[in-house]
Amino acid sequence: MKRSHATPLPPPETRRRLREAATLTQAQLAERVGVTRETVEAWESGRGIPRGRTRAAYAKLLDTLSGEAAARQPESEPEPAPESAAPVTAAPVTAGARAEPTKAGSAKAEPLPALTPAQAFDALYEFGAPALVRQTYLLTGRRELARESVERAFQLAWEHWPEVARDRDPVGWVRATAYEYALSPWHRFRPRHRQPEPPPADPGDRTLLGALLQLPSPYRRTLLLYDGVGLDLPETAAETEASTPAAAGRLLRAREAVAVRLPELADPTVLHRRLAEVASTGRLRASRPPTVRAGGERRARFRTRAAIAFTAALIGTTALTLRTAPTQYEPPVPPGQAVRGVPARVAPGALSDRELELRQRLRDQLQDGPERLMPGPG
Repeated sequence: MKRSHATPLPPPETRRRLREAATLTQAQLAERVGVTRETVEAWESGRGIPRGRTRAAYAKLLDTLSGEAAARQPESEPEPAPESAAPVTAAPVTAGARAEPTKAGSAKAEPLPALTPAQAFDALYEFGAPALVRQTYLLTGRRELARESVERAFQLAWEHWPEVARDRDPVGWVRATAYEYALSPWHRFRPRHRQPEPPPADPGDRTLLGALLQLPSPYRRTLLLYDGVGLDLPETAAETEASTPAAAGRLLRAREAVAVRLPELADPTVLHRRLAEVASTGRLRASRPPTVRAGGERRARFRTRAAIAFTAALIGTTALTLRTAPTQYEPPVPPGQAVRGVPARVAPGALSDRELELRQRLRDQLQDGPERLMPGPG
């Protein structure tokens, strides 16, 4: 399935300058776009990339701010800046290296050292783990399961780090893995997940979370990706492994089911804001990146040792079989056949009372001497 063409955005440094020129705080700009302040901070630092409808809204707002900044400039040309204050251009930050602002007038800029795999993983975890834990909590309604799912997804990402680091959307890779683990039906058989967790304290949050949990898992996941995360419809369909018409049908039916219980959430904008509020009220703290990496490495070592032990047991069983197996063919013994005229052998049965008495008498009498050989007088 092809992804839709992404809306172009200015560099992160330009985004920050446009916001500051309009005298807007990060919280104010986040409210106008419909995201959190931390998300805007990640966009302006280059650690995050907006996607889907959120990207389009952000690009439109930046275009508006750019036009307002151009209108505020005087008609006369500004004085040229001195050479010592040359403009600064920002380079994008990749998973493998850190970018450093370079001066346009300088001859050569000193690059920062490249990030190690552990440092790149820690940066990705610190950026994406808190939001993913909150999203997974809306998907499952369980805080412990949400944290466990995100940690397992990042551990799997650390095991496949070269592949994840080259992915165009590493957070999306981890999100899809965490959602798959969280929605696994095998969790219902675990003792710790048989009892429900305490719901949110706020009645409105409790009602919204209950309405979400009553939806089928594909509908709930589609609604969360589209109205919660802000992906567009093709990206939502691709992540849920469904066609675009099927994803659209699931989204409409999920919205209708939520609107039946909460009519004020019929507006998608209000629903997006309420989902963010419910996810932010719970105390959902993820583990530290070194702890997650260490857990993934322990799990990988355990699987490696288990595979080695199973292979060794299989080799030993095969060697024992080859050692004890016969080297030549021995035909089986045919079953016995009855011969005419020879009665069948009958196994002796239990002794009767008379036979038992006779046997006891023989045992009590003398078994040697002349009395045994010579009969007595009649």
